[in-house]
Amino acid sequence: MDYFNFHTHRSTNQPEILELVNQYPQDFDEIIPVFSIGIHPWYITEDRIEADLKIIESKLQQKNCLAIGECGLDKRIEIPMELQQSVFEKQLVLAEKYRKPVVIHCVAAFQEVMDTKKKLNISVPMIIHGFSKNEQIAQQLIANGFYLSFGKYLLRNPELETVFQSISNDKFLLETDTVEEGIQEVYALAAKYKNIDLKKLQNIIQHNFNTIFKNGRVD
Repeated sequence: MDYFNFHTHRSTNQPEILELVNQYPQDFDEIIPVFSIGIHPWYITEDRIEADLKIIESKLQQKNCLAIGECGLDKRIEIPMELQQSVFEKQLVLAEKYRKPVVIHCVAAFQEVMDTKKKLNISVPMIIHGFSKNEQIAQQLIANGFYLSFGKYLLRNPELETVFQSISNDKFLLETDTVEEGIQEVYALAAKYKNIDLKKLQNIIQHNFNTIFKNGRVD
């Protein structure tokens, strides 16, 4: 692969790009070649949680399922935090069982996510997708064993340049999420911010991919 898109909601089927397409249990698309699957905190439905978890567990056993998620915590929605926490923890237990990395959605709940990782003694890689916060939060997350993925906000918010520059090269991934720009544009900006050429950035991402997804590598 020339490019790895860590988190996107649509497949573009470009041969040079490995895309980790986000999927939801209730509208799973079998034709997506490589995917993650999880219960997003926005879409928690109490009477469907156990059924969703069963679907997730079955899909985690497929080779082309590289990760669980996106899942996590969001303090800016009406779904009670206690319920969000319970659903998040159940998915982390599955991540440990099947040795799958976790795509994390986190809004205003970074301390809670870090505390949960510690409480459950999670050993699989956990990646905060769509990181948009300051350097202090970034370094705190990295110190607690998290990776950070940059994309939409890197393109939209110039203030993230210095935050991104501060991230160790072995601790980040790149993504598009829902933006119209392609992953190539994210790579180009990331290379500019890191003051390296595209090939070196591609090698960095390849190395990080191999480290994070060593139990679910796709050739």
